[in-house]
Amino acid sequence: MKGRMKFTSGLCMLLFGLLWCLGCGILSNDDDDSGGDQDVTRNGGGTLDGKQIFPSDNPWNTDISNAAVDPNSEALIRSMGWDAALHPDFGTVWNGAPNGIPYVVVTGQQAKVPVSFTYNDESDPGPYPIPPEAPIEGGPNSNGDRHVLVIDKDNWMLYELFAAYPQDGGTSWRAGSGAIFDLSSNNLRPAGWTSADAAGLPIFPGLVRYEEAVEQKEIRHALRFTCAVTRRAYVHPARHFASIRTETNLPPMGMRVRLKANYDVSTFPAEVQVILLALKKYGMIVADNGSSWFISGAPDSRWSDDNLHTLQSVKGKNFEVLKMENVITD
Repeated sequence: MKGRMKFTSGLCMLLFGLLWCLGCGILSNDDDDSGGDQDVTRNGGGTLDGKQIFPSDNPWNTDISNAAVDPNSEALIRSMGWDAALHPDFGTVWNGAPNGIPYVVVTGQQAKVPVSFTYNDESDPGPYPIPPEAPIEGGPNSNGDRHVLVIDKDNWMLYELFAAYPQDGGTSWRAGSGAIFDLSSNNLRPAGWTSADAAGLPIFPGLVRYEEAVEQKEIRHALRFTCAVTRRAYVHPARHFASIRTETNLPPMGMRVRLKANYDVSTFPAEVQVILLALKKYGMIVADNGSSWFISGAPDSRWSDDNLHTLQSVKGKNFEVLKMENVITD
């Protein structure tokens, strides 16, 4: 499994609605108790009402603003692109479809269905509570990563699939790999195991979400990003590598970068300032192979793509790598 390499497509999601009325257990996004249409393009798939993903002392939620800088920071940043721009790999619509990694929030009554896996030995067995028309990254005809993310809000569990394909109208699913995370626990996957992401990490906790950036005006966790070339190594909290390259100037999976404290964010749009402040306080973690400096988020029709694109004025050289210890290479 350590040879598997994935490339983030940065695409979209499938529209669906009226599923509450059909008894599928999907949470409605509005305050109407009638359980009407769910507009998943509006908020990425449901609200969590500000509840924090994972405990406060989880690596995703750790304040790293004063953490030490890695002695090899500059070389690592140069390998990823010193003058390369930070790129929002999410927004409203791209190539005719919602742009980003979608997710859906369900209740504890959501029916669980069987899932078969290509990489069965490193996948958590089902069943998974996946709605028949759960949004797929890139849409139903995508040939990209096809992630499916499901959050059981009642039982506080996260279910994630890579290369997900519904079978027989969604009564079962076929996927490349799958992982289940208890959102009330700090437990990691077994050492050397992948997940729905190359690094063996959960995807959902690292997404930029409209609910946080715009409505709550605060992101209280690290973010997820991709690199074009990674090292055959991983560092905590990652559990898996996806490369054959061994050069020490290449980033291992799980490496965390931080926006430099002296970087002026005051001229950016309000929601972009929220993102940049999170990058100063929590940083972002290398989670997959893909275009360098592509930061992940959930699609939402309310995003301002023009505002998000101002992130591109931030360059690789504006970041620093946090000190890494116990880098795993086998």
